[in-house]
Amino acid sequence: PYFGYARQDRKTQGREAISAKLVADLISNTGADRIIAMDLHTGQLQGFFNIKVDHLYSTPVLVDYLRSKNLKDIVIVSPDAGGVERARVFAKKFKAPIAIIDKRRAGHNSADVYNLIGDVKGKQAVIVDDMIDTGGTICAGAQMLKDQGATEVYACAAHPVFSGPAVERLAESIFDEVIVTNSIPLNADALKVGKIKQLSVAPILGEAIGRINHDLSVSEMFE
Repeated sequence: PYFGYARQDRKTQGREAISAKLVADLISNTGADRIIAMDLHTGQLQGFFNIKVDHLYSTPVLVDYLRSKNLKDIVIVSPDAGGVERARVFAKKFKAPIAIIDKRRAGHNSADVYNLIGDVKGKQAVIVDDMIDTGGTICAGAQMLKDQGATEVYACAAHPVFSGPAVERLAESIFDEVIVTNSIPLNADALKVGKIKQLSVAPILGEAIGRINHDLSVSEMFE
């Protein structure tokens, strides 16, 4: 259910194809008449398709697992300004406050500067994102949360892309646990890392497929 070209949704230079739109057209042109995707990078990507798109969310699975951990004083953290809406969904489920990591480039050839909007001191911080790619930003954010007084730091992401040095970074990070789904299979190295927990989204996909086949609403699953 992972749409792998979701971040290529705009041109970065002239005469460049918008890869997300190109792949959407390829899927449509090969005969597909309906798409099921999970946790798209942006909801607007549905507009790239000329066929019906059912946008599913891993939120119920991730929230249920977090609840099973009985976290007492939780704060939901968005890793950037663009992820605030996602963080808000989690925060409403837990009746918890929100914090935002503001990452800025200080200047040419300068390291990124991380600022925190919100209070995490003495709290269990949960960073929520749609995916973990190389892990650099989220691991740096976790370290900052710890430095700001968070007692525990967790990561929640739908898609474990885990490219490049991601697995090594996560293994060496200060995260107490990194919670992902099986939208992408974990490689052998990731399976060896004890702090990486993978949850199944099969029940969500199964229910969505059943609802489609019985002409029932899919969106009602997430109301």
